[in-house]
Amino acid sequence: MSLTFANIEYENNHASVSWRGLKFTNNGSFLVFLKDDVASRLDDTSGRDDFSSHLKGLSLTGMGQKSLKAVLNADVPEERAWAAGEALAEAYLIHSHGVVFPWNMERDKRNPFGSLPGADIVGFINDGLGYRFALGEVKTSGEQKIPPQVMSGRSGQMGHQIDKLANNLTIINQLLRWLLPRVKGTKYESVFDQASIAFFNSGNKQMAIFGVLIRDTSPNELDLSGRGKVLRKTLVSPTNCNLVALYLPWSLDQLIDQIRGGVLS
Repeated sequence: MSLTFANIEYENNHASVSWRGLKFTNNGSFLVFLKDDVASRLDDTSGRDDFSSHLKGLSLTGMGQKSLKAVLNADVPEERAWAAGEALAEAYLIHSHGVVFPWNMERDKRNPFGSLPGADIVGFINDGLGYRFALGEVKTSGEQKIPPQVMSGRSGQMGHQIDKLANNLTIINQLLRWLLPRVKGTKYESVFDQASIAFFNSGNKQMAIFGVLIRDTSPNELDLSGRGKVLRKTLVSPTNCNLVALYLPWSLDQLIDQIRGGVLS
């Protein structure tokens, strides 16, 4: 599904690894997307609403109602740029690739005692033949360097992390153990089973991997092409890897303000 407020600036499709650069247009449709779709991911709107509705349905005294209101008002939305970038990446993947996220990872990020698995993106995707796992990494960079350090650095760079997602069975074990209890007893349990069967029956290869880069620079294919060419040497079918660069129409430090209801500039 294409986005009416994003223009394709470059793309390269070959073998198991492809890359694409998209430039967002600073218009009303994009701002609506930010304030609705991206904000709902960043703030975990559905989770907050379910939590609030359940507690408001309890039989409380006047004092209890007042105490509940104080607790609900103490929920502070995530305001860090990298979290906003991840929410933007997730909303993009939902709309453009049909990725299904059965669990909003913001719930774990807000828990100071929580332990997140080794991936920013954990979900499912239907490839037309059935569901498979969709895993990935998101990087947000305000560097002017092309490519930015998060793509070319020796440690913590996207290529290294994607390679681990595709080949490190310890990380896969941790991700599946993290995901199963979150889908158990829900409509996504059968989807998890279907993706697991496809994964194991393919020799641990049937999965979709995404690498999403958020930038505020002019689009440049060099942001992705170098890393993509390296990954093509190691990732083979049926593993599929999509690298995407999302270029903002304004600086990164404005992203949160725009999500929170910014105006056209």
